[in-house]
Amino acid sequence: IPSTCFCLRTSPRLLCVATQQKNTGQNLEEDQSQSQNEQKVEPRSAEKMLTEEKAKLEDQLKEVTDKYKRALADAENVRQRSQKLVEEAKLYGIQSFCKDLLEVADILEKATESVPKEEIKDENPHLKSLYEGLVMTEVQIQKVFKKHGLLRLNPVGAKFDPYEHEALFHAPMEGKEPGTVALVSKIGYKLHGRTLRPALVGVVKDA
Repeated sequence: IPSTCFCLRTSPRLLCVATQQKNTGQNLEEDQSQSQNEQKVEPRSAEKMLTEEKAKLEDQLKEVTDKYKRALADAENVRQRSQKLVEEAKLYGIQSFCKDLLEVADILEKATESVPKEEIKDENPHLKSLYEGLVMTEVQIQKVFKKHGLLRLNPVGAKFDPYEHEALFHAPMEGKEPGTVALVSKIGYKLHGRTLRPALVGVVKDA
C-alpha cells in the first residue's frame, strides 16, 4: 500500500513536469519562429533604409556637382571678361592721348596745304626746306599712328557710314551717286577698328 500511494502521489508531479516541458518546447518553437520572422523582416527594413539613404546621398551629390559646375562656369566667365577688359585697356588705353595728337596732325596737314606749290622751288630755299620738313614730319607722324593702330579715314567717293562719318550737309551733285561722300572737310581716324574721330563730310542727295 505505501508504494501505491507513492506512485499516486508522484504521478501528478510527473504529469506537471511533462506538461511544463511540453509547453516549454512549444514556447521555444514559437520563439524560434518569431525570431526567424523578425530576422526575415529586419533585412528587408534595413535594405529599404539603405536604398533611401543611397538615393538621398545621390541627390546631394548631384546638387553639389551642379553647384560646382555653375561656380566653375561663373569663374570662367569672370576670367574671360577680365581678360577682355585687360586687352581692351592695352588697345584703347592710348585713346585720349591719340585724340590730342590728332590736333597736331591736323595742323601739320593744314600747314603743308597752305604753302603755294608754285613757290616751292630752288629760288626759295628757305620755303622749300620748311615745306619739305613739314611733309617729312607729317609722314613720320602717320607712320607712328599706323604702328599703334591709328588709321586715317578719308572716305571721298565711299558710301556714307554713320558709324565712321559725320554729315555736315547734304546737297545734290551732278554725276555723283546719292548717299556717297562728295567732300571731306576733316579727316577721320580709327583706332584698332574703332572710330576714334568721325570724318566730317558732305553727302550727295537726290536732286
